[in-house]
Amino acid sequence: MKIINATLRKTPGLHTITCEGAQISAITLQSAHIPAQAGDIDARGQLLIAPFVEPHIHLDAALTAGQPEWNLSGTLFEGIERWAQRKETITHEDTKLRAHATIRMLAEHGIQHVRTHVDVTDPTLAALRAIIEVRDEARHLIDLQIVAFPQEGIESYAGGRELMTLAVELGADVVGGIPHFENTREQGVSSIKFLMDLAERTGCLVDVHCDETDDPHSRFLEVLAEEARVRGMGSRVTASHTTAMGSYDNAYCSKLFRLLKASKINFVSCPTESIHLQGRFDTFPKRRGVTRVAEIDRAGMNVCFGQDSIKDPWYPLGNGNILRVLDAGLHICHMMGFEDLARSLDLVTDNSARTLNLGEGYGIAVGRPANLVVLDAESDYEAVRRQAKARVSIRAGKVLMTRVPEQVEFS
Repeated sequence: MKIINATLRKTPGLHTITCEGAQISAITLQSAHIPAQAGDIDARGQLLIAPFVEPHIHLDAALTAGQPEWNLSGTLFEGIERWAQRKETITHEDTKLRAHATIRMLAEHGIQHVRTHVDVTDPTLAALRAIIEVRDEARHLIDLQIVAFPQEGIESYAGGRELMTLAVELGADVVGGIPHFENTREQGVSSIKFLMDLAERTGCLVDVHCDETDDPHSRFLEVLAEEARVRGMGSRVTASHTTAMGSYDNAYCSKLFRLLKASKINFVSCPTESIHLQGRFDTFPKRRGVTRVAEIDRAGMNVCFGQDSIKDPWYPLGNGNILRVLDAGLHICHMMGFEDLARSLDLVTDNSARTLNLGEGYGIAVGRPANLVVLDAESDYEAVRRQAKARVSIRAGKVLMTRVPEQVEFS
């Protein structure tokens, strides 16, 4: 297979990418536009990118909004209450059907790598067992990482430590946490030490829901970062949300950023969900409730955007389109200068791949997997401005999905 007349990000000229089997075998700079031969995919000068990456979503909760009740207050904590109700009715097949339906939404938007958080504060671990099966069944569409996520706490939930340990034994790839939701500060700190011990012992990655609150006194990020620093695990550790950082004062953040840079941890922001859930206790002025994405990025640390939810108790909307989240994030985080817009796809491709530790399993280079997407745009700027769709998605050297661009006719 050859993809011809392709524009590559941050690289001038048109290129031909040759795939042999499931790998990229050659990348050639063209001297001019060339005609397509039988079997070629003509990119028509549009962007050829490595697939979009979804670094933070909850497949086990997807498509459950309003079941059995809607989250009327729109708060994080009512969302947790509504989810606790829904958990009582979860079945194996129900979880699998909703997860597969959501994965197809993601795949049709050019996403091929996904990290999902799965609630393990359930004595039966029913959702985890179902999503582990989905991971294998959906391999033709996506690569799926599973986070053992203790939605109701590790220390505050009865048997939380044992459930986390069992979740990893059953096949979770990533150890999660939620220290700000534990009953006390001491339990929050203890939960971080436990989960880091578990990850270090088992070789798992780490992804913690950390300080997802407007409370400026919620400061578990410093604990997570220091644990990562002293253990030398920073590149394998992710702090998700960190929305309290948007309420920290600058004096504290100045000190915190020194530690964060030294720790080398990754960050995920979910801007559409955070701006919806946070600021709920404010009258006016209302906080944006999003972490300091631009400041993290400009300090040279790794940060990316995730969708978080698709029609669940915390967020009633969502359709799998990561560019919708990118567009919102750039607005919310004051990243609308042209330099940010011109490399904006980093926040949903390369940075996200680094967060997931995909390494040489990701990217457009000879010898790497032939997982590629042709976008209906010629640049990052045009992709986000026009909310470009994936025109062709290629996985393991085979066409996975094609889309015919919309045509509008005026009478």
